[in-house]
Amino acid sequence: MASIRFEVVEVKIPEQCNAVFGVSHFIKSVEDIYEAVVNTVPGARFGLAFMEASGECLVRHEGTDPELRKAAAETMLRIGCGHTFLLFIKGFYPINIMQRLKDVPEVCTILAATANPLQIIVAETEQGRGVVGVVDGYKPKGIEGEENIRHRKEFLRKIGYKL
Repeated sequence: MASIRFEVVEVKIPEQCNAVFGVSHFIKSVEDIYEAVVNTVPGARFGLAFMEASGECLVRHEGTDPELRKAAAETMLRIGCGHTFLLFIKGFYPINIMQRLKDVPEVCTILAATANPLQIIVAETEQGRGVVGVVDGYKPKGIEGEENIRHRKEFLRKIGYKL
């Protein structure tokens, strides 16, 4: 009978960064995701890592920022789930690249795009490891009121996402 073990992997998002975590397939993912980011946000600072699920089963990595590239690769090694990728981005938001990432032929799904504390729930069998889900941030503390609505709208205008 097959056994299964669960683990929660904490993703330490570097200071002033956001993380994008998803599922992809094929070794070409690294170069195509890299191109999607640099073609969407010129001068983007980021690190990218992709976990192969066959062959050499290596963590493949690219990026424009050596520290973020190293952090993404080391984090993916700890996560250890084949055909997943992790981007650490700095100086722009995930919303700036989400549609382009979704348009990359190898990208199957995006599970998280966040600056919040992030945990990856991993299942491990004799064959390998897989993502069960993610925990993005904290549980709700309530429902927004009028003051919260006003603050949300002001914040979006302050950072330039609304008129």
